[in-house]
Amino acid sequence: MPKTNKDGSAKQSELPSTLKKSEAKAQRTFAKAHDSAAETYGEGERANRTAYSALKHSYEKVGDHWEAKDEKGPSDKKAAGSRGSAGSTKGGVDANASKEHLYDLAKRLDISGRSRMSKDELVDAIQRANAKQPLTAPVVSNR
Repeated sequence: MPKTNKDGSAKQSELPSTLKKSEAKAQRTFAKAHDSAAETYGEGERANRTAYSALKHSYEKVGDHWEAKDEKGPSDKKAAGSRGSAGSTKGGVDANASKEHLYDLAKRLDISGRSRMSKDELVDAIQRANAKQPLTAPVVSNR
């Protein structure tokens, strides 16, 4: 099912809940990438993976929504490799961001013990916090 309207905007009814709470550009990025992938590969998991990959290039998941990254590019070692490459995805967390940025996100998500965490531990804690976010309580962006 197409994720964009004729004017190129994202169909709200077709977006994942985390994207419904994100800015319009994030919605369009996902929707257009999904539609293109669905034309190439057909509807299904591969089109969804492709759309999320395009989204993660410019956005990172923060709680229950997506925010623009400071710098575009792959979010983690898995995203930087080719299909089937080693490594694990970080679920939308920009693992390549600075420790300071990750600490700020952890603070906004109220992650306890963040001041004693390494960069990798911050990434894992943010990933866990994102998975626990209720869909009705958006995290307010400072950007």
